[in-house]
Amino acid sequence: MEQFAREVMSCRKRGFAASLLRAGLWSAQWPYRLGVACKNVAFDFRLREPFEVGVPVISVGNLTTGGTGKTPIVAFLANWFRDAGVQVGLLSRGYKSLDSSSNDEKLVLDQLCPGVPQWLNPDRILSAKRAVVDGCNLLILDDAFQHRRVHRELDIVLIDATNPWGYGHCLPRGMLREPIANVERADLVIVTRIDQVSAEELTAIRAELVRRNHIGTVIEVSFRPSQLINSAGQTKPLSEVCGHRVFGSCGIGNPESFERTLRQLGSELVGFESFPDHHHFTNEDLTRLGEQATSANAELLLTTHKDLVKIHNTDVQGCPVWAVQIGTEIVRGAPMLESRLWSILERVPKA
Repeated sequence: MEQFAREVMSCRKRGFAASLLRAGLWSAQWPYRLGVACKNVAFDFRLREPFEVGVPVISVGNLTTGGTGKTPIVAFLANWFRDAGVQVGLLSRGYKSLDSSSNDEKLVLDQLCPGVPQWLNPDRILSAKRAVVDGCNLLILDDAFQHRRVHRELDIVLIDATNPWGYGHCLPRGMLREPIANVERADLVIVTRIDQVSAEELTAIRAELVRRNHIGTVIEVSFRPSQLINSAGQTKPLSEVCGHRVFGSCGIGNPESFERTLRQLGSELVGFESFPDHHHFTNEDLTRLGEQATSANAELLLTTHKDLVKIHNTDVQGCPVWAVQIGTEIVRGAPMLESRLWSILERVPKA
């Protein structure tokens, strides 16, 4: 369903029926945009006041729906402040939780930044209060650019270079959560996956951000594969993939990006299947994937770290299952980011 929606939004889906559907979605975006505008006007003109937590807050969010790489960025920030001696707390709404206290993103962050506590609750004011009571002196809000109820010292927006502007329309016609112009509200913009687009595409993104008053506030990041890991915690080098036949699968917001990553590893991609974002894999799903991989003579079934935490098998139908772990590489803007983080560190209350 998500793939079909992307085909329609991007105009790759042609024909009368698709055009009619796009026309309907175009009309439906205006009530959505009105609701977004009313909320933002209320905060912009101080008709609504954001809640002051009492400790520094950093927000990491998106302009669009779909995966932009928030989890590795949140992990990078959490580890930076933790290593500086700060008691960091992570707050998220807990989208598509596996139970009352966990979802796939939390499970990944537990591994990427061990020892950093997390609170999952749609009411992030309540979570913030509890985190401060429990001793946190800096909070990171995950996926919170549109969640303006909590005051933040630093508002970071992530832009995915492979689909920066969500097909140019707000939901449901496109993937924008709010109009492109609202990126001006961000303190910093991080453009992710810059290694997956051409120099011309990256130049166009930079030009648009300059037009939106982001001069000297743009950081560029790549997510480089670092190693393979399986559900037993075993690891092996990426060279194990090069030249081998692999079947890929994922349930993330930007499956095309993961497919490109697999091809960049030098593997022979013999099949690929995507699931909806945050998909909970069933035994039937895994059996079917194993059968597809086996019939394609795949030597490995590769997925993402975010998917692996929900797959407890080291193999399916005899085909080994591994995830591609990635690391965050700041390609451009590292000194500026460090400077902003140090300025936040200076405001952290002393224990």
